[in-house]
Amino acid sequence: MKILFVGPTVPDAARIAGDALAVRPPATQGDLVRVVNEGATAIGLIDGNFEYVAPVWHKEILFALSQGVAVLGAASMGALRAAECAPFGMVGIGAVFRQYIDGETVDDSDVALLHAPRELGYAPLTVPLVNLRATLRHLTEQNLLSHSDAARTADAAASLFYKERSWAAIFARAGFASGTDAVMLRANYVDQKRIDALELLEALQRMPAERRAAPRDWNFNATSLWTTRLSRLPPSTEIADV
Repeated sequence: MKILFVGPTVPDAARIAGDALAVRPPATQGDLVRVVNEGATAIGLIDGNFEYVAPVWHKEILFALSQGVAVLGAASMGALRAAECAPFGMVGIGAVFRQYIDGETVDDSDVALLHAPRELGYAPLTVPLVNLRATLRHLTEQNLLSHSDAARTADAAASLFYKERSWAAIFARAGFASGTDAVMLRANYVDQKRIDALELLEALQRMPAERRAAPRDWNFNATSLWTTRLSRLPPSTEIADV
């Protein structure tokens, strides 16, 4: 059983994955433990909830790895956790993951997105900074936008709180009117998070449907906090429907 945690980054993931993967909503703390206990052989982490709920804990990723479960991460929360847990065997995929590994991107909120609920298809309400930067790189490489305008736009977006990072707010902060440059930016939008997530989806589909050998170079430490909070979680009743 291969599990994919995803939401706004690829709202149509269930259709794309078909029967190859069990698609579940964005992960919160404890979800990875549940699927490991349910028999997961590989886990793909793309989206995860935070702020109002406890986010995916690094410890549960280590637990999954210690049980021989492959854990892949990309695009959003998955890229963050993969960059942090790569030394223990979590596999990071895509450009966003590499940016965190290389220190090009350092702020967790650079991948954050304010969006509508699942019932409304996770419609995006803001612009993730990693996607805006990818868009600006594309435009400068195509000589469609000057490097100075690209830098001004990137700085303007970075200065906004992620919940306020709408196109209108970015253009206003950067000093763009809703004219040619603004239209060009939106028309050439690069959704780097989705690109990375689809790469992970393909990699997860290729994973073998059995667990692998447990790591030999480190041991999982079942602390008292782990035992009391996460090791005895009940099975999840959440069914994939994204």
